[in-house]
Order: sequence, then structure tokens, then C-alpha cells
Amino acid sequence: MSAGEKVKTGETVKATEQNAGRSKLRTRVIRLGSVSFRFRPRSVLISAVLLLLVLLLMAFHIAYGGTVLPYDKVVAALLGDQSDSAIHLASTEFRAPRMAAAVLVGACLAASGAITQTVARNPLASPDILGVTSGASFGAVSILVLAGGGYAGLSGLAATVSMPAAAFGTGLLFGIAVYAFSYRRGVDGFRLVLVGLGISGLATSLTTWLLTLGDVTNAAQALTWMMGSLNGKDWTLMQPMVCCGAVLLLCAFLLARPLFLTSLGEETAISLGVRLGPLRLAALTTAALLASLATVVAGPLGFVALASPQVARLLLRAVNPPIFSSALVGAIFVLLADTVAAHSLSVALPVGVATAVVGAPYLIYLVLRSQRRLL
Repeated sequence: MSAGEKVKTGETVKATEQNAGRSKLRTRVIRLGSVSFRFRPRSVLISAVLLLLVLLLMAFHIAYGGTVLPYDKVVAALLGDQSDSAIHLASTEFRAPRMAAAVLVGACLAASGAITQTVARNPLASPDILGVTSGASFGAVSILVLAGGGYAGLSGLAATVSMPAAAFGTGLLFGIAVYAFSYRRGVDGFRLVLVGLGISGLATSLTTWLLTLGDVTNAAQALTWMMGSLNGKDWTLMQPMVCCGAVLLLCAFLLARPLFLTSLGEETAISLGVRLGPLRLAALTTAALLASLATVVAGPLGFVALASPQVARLLLRAVNPPIFSSALVGAIFVLLADTVAAHSLSVALPVGVATAVVGAPYLIYLVLRSQRRLL
């Protein structure tokens, strides 16, 4: 070995030791008998702050999401105070379902975006760009247009099951199609985005074609839903949706550790017992179901799944978008967007318009940054 190579090797070893020392300072270990947990204090602190902010914004959304209500009385009503029956009724029965929908939609979309961006290793790989959201919209619009207006045109069990089932099925189908067409001895992030854009365009074209076939009234209802809206939510609809969302989010959180191991490199992940093929399939399936559920509840909200994971990643200074913190950022995003949309003009705007106003510039920024890296 030459002198130059020895110097270079020594510098590499020294840098590795310094990075390892910094990692030890940034992480802590809790041992409970034979079980140990490793965590980063910064991640725990920021996640706790985000969770507290979500709780505060939930009451803020109820108080200022329509006709303004006293914030302190809203908080008291949510904690069980029934001394002011009007405030309690308005908070818990009329506005709380819409607030729950905002939290659920934001968390599901952001968690879905964190999963797809981690699997593809591409910040542009979100379910609205990969065609999952467009596919779910196609299934939901097919019920709204062809079955006589969705919930209003159906009755009983059919009204409860048909639209969510159609959205889940088509969202998952389009997600599987993207994965199948982009798989070439592995999943390449750039190829996944290109295939996703093509599948998304196909789903959007099919949805537009459906709108031309249906009745004018049903088509108008579908167009309103496609703008992204949280109007008209009640506990009858939200209770099963919240239960499904909780199960899917739990599955997403369980995938966080094996997905993190893939960031260390495929060979390292395999040596640690990770089966990459089944993991990626399970992760993308979970992401597709999360995005489909959010689409059923609020319609296709753009850019929430794209921007929230990257904001969480920057806050936590993580290698990959953290799923739990991304879900919290997504909930904050939708809560704020819906509150702002309610008071931005004399007429309340759909929440999808507010998320697009914030998210579109961010998408332009990501594209320009990617182009600079290629150049």
C-alpha cells in the first residue's frame, strides 16, 4: 500500500469513528430486562411538540372552522363540560366529525407519502403522483356517477360500502399496476415516478370520460367531491373510517423499522433479515390503502402526501421521512388548510384548493432541484 493510500485510509477510518461518535451522542438506549430500545432525543422531542400542536389545532379547527366559537369553551366542551349545551352540541356533534376527518385524511396521506418516498428513494414519489389517488378517485366517481350519486343514490348497506369499496379496490389495483410495470429486477425510484405519472394520467382520463356519461346532477356532485372537501361529515360515516384508518396507520408504523433498515443499503438490510421483495410489496399496498381511505373521506387532496414527509424529515434531520412524524405534519397541514379555506373569501373554499395553493410551489421547487442535480 502506497503512502497516499495509507493516508486516505486513515482519514476514512478517522471520519467513520467521528461519525460513530456523533451517532452515539445523538441516540439513547433504554433497557428493560432483555429488551432494549434505541431512540434519538431530538426525534422524541419534535414528535411530542407536533403531537401537542395537533391537539391544540383540533380545538382551533372546531372553534374557527366556521362561525367563530369561544376557544376556551370549545376546549372545555371537548373535555366533557356540558354547562353550555349549545357550544357542547356544536363542538362534539356538528364540527368534531369534520375535525376528525381532517386529522384522519392528513395523517393517512402523509404516512402514505412517507412510505412511497422511502421505498422509491425519491421525494417526488407520492400517491397522488404515482396514480393511487387518481385510481381511487376513478372508483369513487364511478359510483357517484353510474350508481345515482353515491351515498345519496343508494340505500342501507350499499350506501355505506359501495363507494369506499370501489375506491379501495381501484386505488389498490392502480397501485399494483404501477409496481408491476416499474419492476425490473428491483424498484427504481425514477422509473416508478415515470410509470406512476402515466398511470395517473390514464386514471384521470377515465374519470373525465365517466363524467361525460353520467347525469348532469350526478356529474356536478362528483366534480364538487373531486375538488377535495370535508363538508357534510358526520359520526355515522366517520366512525368506521377512523377505525380503518387506525388499523392502517398501525400497519404503517410497524413498517417503519424494516423500511429504515433498507436505507442502510440492500445488502445490509438483507444481512439483517429483511426480505426486500415482500417488504416493498407490503409497504406499497399499505400506502395505496391509506391513500384510498383518505380519498374516500375527502376526495383527492393534492400535495399533502408530497410535502408533509419531507417537512418531517427536515425537522427530525432524518435520512428517510419518518412515518409517525409525517402523519402528524400531515394532520397539521390539513387542519390549517381547512381552517384557512373557511375564512379566506366570503364563500368557503374546498380544502383541496388550499392544499394546492401551498403544495404547487413546493412541487415546482422539487422539480427544479432535481434538474439541478441531473445537470
